[in-house]
Amino acid sequence: MARYLLRRTAFLLGSLLAAAGLLFLLLRMLPGDPANALLSVGATPEQIAAARRQIGSDRPLAEQFWTWLTGLARLDFGTSFVSRLPVGPEISARLAVTVPLTLLSFALAVAVAVPVGFVAAWRSDRWYGAALNAISQLGIAVPVFWIGMLLVTVFALRLRLLPAGGFPRDDWAEPGRALTALALPVITIALVMSASLIRYVRSATLDVLGSDYLRTARALGSSFAGAMWRHGLRNAAVPVISILGIELATTFLGAVVVESVFTLPGLGTMLVEGIAEHDYPVIQGVLVVSTFGVLVIGFAADLVQRLVDPRLRAHLGRGRR
Repeated sequence: MARYLLRRTAFLLGSLLAAAGLLFLLLRMLPGDPANALLSVGATPEQIAAARRQIGSDRPLAEQFWTWLTGLARLDFGTSFVSRLPVGPEISARLAVTVPLTLLSFALAVAVAVPVGFVAAWRSDRWYGAALNAISQLGIAVPVFWIGMLLVTVFALRLRLLPAGGFPRDDWAEPGRALTALALPVITIALVMSASLIRYVRSATLDVLGSDYLRTARALGSSFAGAMWRHGLRNAAVPVISILGIELATTFLGAVVVESVFTLPGLGTMLVEGIAEHDYPVIQGVLVVSTFGVLVIGFAADLVQRLVDPRLRAHLGRGRR
């Protein structure tokens, strides 16, 4: 296991380095001059040249990349071209919104999808099992921004039970206000995510319900609940865990849409602002942090799969030999 962890960690760091290099090159290929973010309309060529020297865009690409990469190694994401403030602290402040939004949405989606998906598979021959399956497929087809606007219309504008958007200026100094501000965004993401997860849980449960080992356990006298707990749960969890990792990573990356609908000062909003202003340090910092988050989620999902599935642990043991 130690060798596996070292190998996966090396792969994670290598993937992050490759992603950082690709990101750096792609940004420099985009049209537009980042020096314009510091200048007003009608700037003279001398002013543009001075702005390029100020932000370092006049230096060779290799030198710019090395400077940025060595800064990343020290967790220094550079200084914003526009605000002239360090990018790292701003990313940390924005993560205080995006990370709770992602984790709360994920937890709520799992809490809904697992029991509903199980019932949809267990009672697939009943009308309500088919209804749950149909509702989950409908939920996948509905855009997340439409659900967000619908919830705002009902719960914020008409019933006035929850705020339509925004986040407290003092962040989490008052947890109750912060959680209230995240209520509608969390429900929005959870509804979309749970619709997708229900299908995967239902499919995995159907495979288990039709398996020979479950029928054998029942024939040997085990109750349905006992057979599912001892033999079915772990087998059904293996394919679902990988999907959970993908859904969590997708939610983290896709928070930009929900943050825009609810005007949340999260990482996605910061990325949109950076793109609009050609603020390379902001764009690079947000995307590197997002990439690292996705890689860590994938690493964690793979590790949990190996802990749950003895076949993967046996394969790992054979690989060591």
